[in-house]
Amino acid sequence: MKAGLWDYVRAAFSARPVGMFIPPNWIGLGLFAFLGLLTPGFWLLGAGFELAYLYLLVTNSRFQRLVDALRLTQAQRRWQGQLDAAVGRLSPSDRERFSRLQDRCRSILEQQGGDAGAGLKAQAESLGRLMWIYITLMLTRQSIMRILSEMSDGGRSPLDSRLEALQKRLKDTTLGDDLRKSLTSQVQILQQRLEKKKEATDKIAFLDAELSRIQDQAELIREQAVLTTDPEVVSQRIDQVSATLGSTTQWLRDQQQIYGKVEDLMLDPPPVPMADKVQETK
Repeated sequence: MKAGLWDYVRAAFSARPVGMFIPPNWIGLGLFAFLGLLTPGFWLLGAGFELAYLYLLVTNSRFQRLVDALRLTQAQRRWQGQLDAAVGRLSPSDRERFSRLQDRCRSILEQQGGDAGAGLKAQAESLGRLMWIYITLMLTRQSIMRILSEMSDGGRSPLDSRLEALQKRLKDTTLGDDLRKSLTSQVQILQQRLEKKKEATDKIAFLDAELSRIQDQAELIREQAVLTTDPEVVSQRIDQVSATLGSTTQWLRDQQQIYGKVEDLMLDPPPVPMADKVQETK
């Protein structure tokens, strides 16, 4: 993860060698600030030394690589924490299912060699987005399944049976106006609830199909990684798969407006996908 200029400046300002509790830059600033109380010229001299120190450190390629590595490590830890939290919200069977996909994605990279070149890093990022979409699909499915279970009305008769009974009662010509009006209103409510239930059921079917599609795509990529010696071919296949998931990602965003936010990272895919194996929540 490449840092910007101000990231390097902030890091240089507080940089300290291993074993030092206070950054040497702070000590120098404090010394010049004290000497400036005695002779104000030291403040100007200190400002010059500070600018020179920051310039030399910020433009040093070794220091830049160190800052980039630290930022990458921090991003990995944040992503791993967010992934652990998301996995912890899954049911045991879904956690096992996600773990299998995660293992498949790792094996795709491992089969192409151990050196993490630019091509493999790009593959890892794409596979990480694939995994994140997969787990978000699972969380969305879990959310809709919970709503469907709440539609059971605590053991009451099924909605379609109640609707049929009400419609049969409305055929009675002896009903009073107030009762007929109430029963008609009930019919309309039940019809709307049945429409929502069918809509939720259709969404569950779509989610199941998308989850299976991602699993099959991961298997296909893994098989191609075994059969080809050219990482570029595998990268192209992963890019093609990622392109097909654009509509799925938009669909998930639309569902968040209906069922509530499923995952905060939906708009910000994980920066480093292939982290250590997620520990299964007992």
